[in-house]
Amino acid sequence: MDLKSLLARPFAFHIHKTIRKSMQTAVSDQETIFKNLIKVGKTTRFGYDHQMQNIKTHADFIQNVPIRDYEQFKPYIELIKQGKQHVLWKGKPIYFAKTSGTTSGIKYIPITKDSIPNHINTARNALLYYMAESGNFAFAQGKMIFLSGSPELERVGGIPTGRLSGIVNHHVPRYLRTNQMPSFETNCIEDWETKLDKIVEETIHENMTLISGIPPWMQMYFDRLIEKTGKPIAEIFPNFSLMVQGGVNFEPYKQKIYKSIGKEIDCLELFPASEGFFAFQDNPHEPGLLLNTNSGIFFEFVPANEIFNEKPTRLTLADVKVGENYALIISSNAGLWAYNIGDTVKFISTNPYKILVTGRIKHFISAFGEHVIGEEVEYALMKAANEEQIKITEFTVAPNIAQGKGKSFHEWYIEFENEPANLSAFALKVDNYLRSKNVYYDDLISGNILQTLTIKPLQKNAFIDYMRSIGKLGSQNKVPRLSNDRVIADALEKYTK
Repeated sequence: MDLKSLLARPFAFHIHKTIRKSMQTAVSDQETIFKNLIKVGKTTRFGYDHQMQNIKTHADFIQNVPIRDYEQFKPYIELIKQGKQHVLWKGKPIYFAKTSGTTSGIKYIPITKDSIPNHINTARNALLYYMAESGNFAFAQGKMIFLSGSPELERVGGIPTGRLSGIVNHHVPRYLRTNQMPSFETNCIEDWETKLDKIVEETIHENMTLISGIPPWMQMYFDRLIEKTGKPIAEIFPNFSLMVQGGVNFEPYKQKIYKSIGKEIDCLELFPASEGFFAFQDNPHEPGLLLNTNSGIFFEFVPANEIFNEKPTRLTLADVKVGENYALIISSNAGLWAYNIGDTVKFISTNPYKILVTGRIKHFISAFGEHVIGEEVEYALMKAANEEQIKITEFTVAPNIAQGKGKSFHEWYIEFENEPANLSAFALKVDNYLRSKNVYYDDLISGNILQTLTIKPLQKNAFIDYMRSIGKLGSQNKVPRLSNDRVIADALEKYTK
């Protein structure tokens, strides 16, 4: 065991003990965070506008501070860009995290001196907790890929601005710099495919022990390595023992990724976003992410079917129930107040508080009143695929609304690694599993309003080619699994077999 692994041991056990303790104090920690946020918030422009000096309870907060998305926050962001201080939080942000919104164009999410530890320390704590829980300290002595967007920052309103992953890159602890891959110069390459080739070149002969990224990126990386060497990843990197992933559900990618590696290894899921680092997997062998309840973020939970109501129910951590689907609302020491991040979650435990990310509020199909969500389509497809030993590369689903005669239906665009021998029978099996998960969809099928779903197989690399065609091929971009329109579906038509 090298020096880094030895030094990590006592720190890992300390963090493990601290997190285990915080599991028991989650509700009281949230109450403390709420009070601290209001104490600072009432000194800001936002606090003045929303009479925060009168807020004593969560009920007062609901009364004074409505749920907002980025568009409704934008006027405050514009004031910060103009150089104003104490707008959303004390002083000015130390960074803007630049991210793309589906309706808002580019979004500038503030990161403050008080909120940056949430991003940095949570990632560190997730790895240290894993070390203590698993006993795997060895990966600390090898090379690790922490793929990021370009760490080069521009200035917006005098504030350093860039992708969150690029910002975080500047805060990698010095003791990990010698382990970090790829090089700073490679991370600065904008063109994704050029960057990927350079990453392969830099890492192929290294002792890679940890690889992190979103699953479709990791698969592309593994594919390039296998093309170059003709070997599975476990032979190229024999000490590779931990994958760290997030951003999309790992399950649809799992079989193919493990096949590429040549064996199963530990996989740790994270739930970070520009708005905050919300949760991490505390046990790689159990489902669910431990909610980050003591890191400057106050959480509210809105029943997903109420999120578009004028006055939806807003629950605190103490009120949530296992198995219900909630829209995640946050207030934080970055100066975000009752901010709708756009994700839905479901609790699988309240002792400790552990969640599954079930989808995006805007990524659903309800063209016919069925309100099918990401968790349901992924369950249906993967259950059928596992039974039939079918491997899925990628997929997306859209409504096909009948024009004239015939019934409407859900149309699934799937890139198979191995296509079912009987595509119609496979589609019917997926349809039946979807009906078992969504009563509204089942009613529409049994009521003869919708016909059963259809599947259109796509050519190899169809999704990569599509993302390339719209200029979004890269480590931070992913194809929505569900759309309530046919923009993506119509674009994929030219890639059908």
